[in-house]
Amino acid sequence: MSRRKDRLDWMFRSRENGKITIGQAANLEQKIFSGATLVGVMLPASKLRTGVGVVAVLALVVWAVDEIARGVNPFRRILGGAALGGLAWLAVRRPRD
Repeated sequence: MSRRKDRLDWMFRSRENGKITIGQAANLEQKIFSGATLVGVMLPASKLRTGVGVVAVLALVVWAVDEIARGVNPFRRILGGAALGGLAWLAVRRPRD
C-alpha cells in the first residue's frame, strides 16, 4: 500500500510548494475559453459564431501547451496533454454525414 501512496503522492504533489494540487484557480486562457464557449452557444450559426469558436479553441490550445510545459505536477501535465490530444483528434476525425 505504501508504494501506491508514493505513486499517488508523486502524481499530485506540487513541485512548487509541496502541496497536493489537483485543481487551481482559473487562469486567463481558461477564462477566455469559458467566456467564448458561453457566448458561442448563444449565437446562431454565423461567421461570428465560428470566430468565437476559433477563439475558444485557441485559448484551450494555449492552456494545454502551458500545462504540458509548466504544470505544477505530472497530473496537470497529463491533463494538458489529454486536452491537446483531444483537440487534435477532433481536428482530424472524419465529420459525420
